[in-house]
Amino acid sequence: MSISVCLAVHNGERFLRTQMVSILSQLDPADELLVSDDASTDGSLMIITSFSDARLRLLPARTFGNPSDNFEYLLGHCRHDYIFIADQDDVWHPDKRARMTSALQKADLVVSDCRIIDSAGAVIYPSYFSIRPPRPGVAANVWRNSFTGCCMAFRKKVLEKALPFPAFGGIYDQWLGLVAARYFTITFLAEALVDYRRHGNNFSSTTGTSKLSLGQQLMNRIRLMKILFRR
Repeated sequence: MSISVCLAVHNGERFLRTQMVSILSQLDPADELLVSDDASTDGSLMIITSFSDARLRLLPARTFGNPSDNFEYLLGHCRHDYIFIADQDDVWHPDKRARMTSALQKADLVVSDCRIIDSAGAVIYPSYFSIRPPRPGVAANVWRNSFTGCCMAFRKKVLEKALPFPAFGGIYDQWLGLVAARYFTITFLAEALVDYRRHGNNFSSTTGTSKLSLGQQLMNRIRLMKILFRR
């Protein structure tokens, strides 16, 4: 089976090359790595274009200002039925593709565990699941999200149900997970298949405090539920 990997980039030159190598090193010839650069002002675009690889597809440049819109753009261009999400500053473990595609034979969306590392690659938490155990079901994930984008892979039918994303943005991985929990089947893999790098400049707040107020978080979740059950 062939896979599409979606890599959203914005000013990611510090770790981008390492992540791209970790992905491309395990892709099959028919796989694709889709990259979208969101108006980077550093050397990210130069790093991307330095790879001479037929599996790499750099999408036409657009400006988004947030990874959720960038991922929606990427996901709309996937050619294959099995889709992976990748962040610019992480590192894939060598068996990630094989383990995730195997799990997708029995589930529509798969979420693996990950290790949390710092900017130098030192392990902060060997297992994210050990500090935040995943929980199945829609209700359990409306407030406390178990779906981390860089740890997710899913079938295209999940994406087709999830598009378009809710317009208030910033929660693409939670939205995909909730759609899968509502309409499809999910598997959580208790294996760390990604090194999730925390370095102080991450857009998301995994293992940290949300950038939104409690009131904003509550309103977003109410809106999510309304959209989900109308979808």
